[in-house]
Amino acid sequence: MANRQTYTVLIPFPTGAGHWSTAGEQLELLDVEASALRTAGRLELSSVLATQQTIPAKKATTKKAD
Repeated sequence: MANRQTYTVLIPFPTGAGHWSTAGEQLELLDVEASALRTAGRLELSSVLATQQTIPAKKATTKKAD
């Protein structure tokens, strides 16, 4: 049996029968189902997003002129 993975919606898209997903919604999809949506930037693996959020962004440092 194929394994489903949890994806988080970044940009809403139609899910069928006139319904749309919402930003931040988590969906369990097959890789085949998620492939085109990931390529279009509409969703991302939840685990990837969690990893990106735990890595702090480097803060820009500014030096004052004396």
